[in-house]
Amino acid sequence: MAAGVALHETAEENEVTDIRIGVIGGSGLYEMEGLEIIEEREIDTPFGKPSDPYVIGEIDGNRVAFLSRHGKGHRLLPTEIPYRANIYGFKVLGIERILSASAVGSMKEEYHPTDIVFPRQFIDRTRHRPDTFFGNGLVAHIGFSDPVCNDVADAMADASEAVGARTHRLGTYLCMEGPQFSTRAESFLYRSWGVDVIGMTNLQEARLAREAEICYATMALVTDYDCWHETEEAVSVEAVIGYLHKNAKTAASIVRNVIPGLLSRERTCACATALQYAILSDPSKVPDKAKTDLAPIVGKYIK
Repeated sequence: MAAGVALHETAEENEVTDIRIGVIGGSGLYEMEGLEIIEEREIDTPFGKPSDPYVIGEIDGNRVAFLSRHGKGHRLLPTEIPYRANIYGFKVLGIERILSASAVGSMKEEYHPTDIVFPRQFIDRTRHRPDTFFGNGLVAHIGFSDPVCNDVADAMADASEAVGARTHRLGTYLCMEGPQFSTRAESFLYRSWGVDVIGMTNLQEARLAREAEICYATMALVTDYDCWHETEEAVSVEAVIGYLHKNAKTAASIVRNVIPGLLSRERTCACATALQYAILSDPSKVPDKAKTDLAPIVGKYIK
């Protein structure tokens, strides 16, 4: 039996009741106060194994699925993260909205370490990453002019302001390849483009979530000034980790506070129907394996 079919059936048979919110970030996010962990679930996908088992928990009576982006112990480089498997696994679990959290560098003076930015746009400077579920006889072109779900981003920004975080509700996130940080010349170039923050992970997640018809927004946690700032030291791992620890409790509070409101809202955004007119392939010509592998994603459009 093909991996896609086995995975889809297993998810239905062993379903933990009503998981509609997914959270992706560091493992510290599922150490939040009030979270009861129910189980860890391993999922195999046609794109390999996700970064880690999904941690299924309940907080304030709501079921949530958490995933450690880099794996427990931070084992995966940004380029090594199995982005397709991660988002596919969320889709199989029944996730409708993904809340992302990640460290970023600030490209503007007014975005300080420990500030939180909710980017609405991305610029891609990656080179080596698969970032679509499609191919192998099945072609789709999603609209991606607005890559973040504004409904989710606004809700998260509201929650950020409510907990007292210094919050920036808009911004452009430049996604670089890594794992090295920028050269000074690159940093000045990116600033000339008007970008707000720089990171290494979120663009692929946003693209794949849109293909999977999952709402996606990211909470960008500022840890440094990259290397452009004249009076601040160039970015270092020590500085990033230090500010991440300071932000961890705030990020966890935001996630906890935003979940009830999101679950009470009907999805009326375009994310939920992103594939409706995006698939160009004649269904009769699509190979059976492609249909099977992507059944959780395209099954309502292609049988």
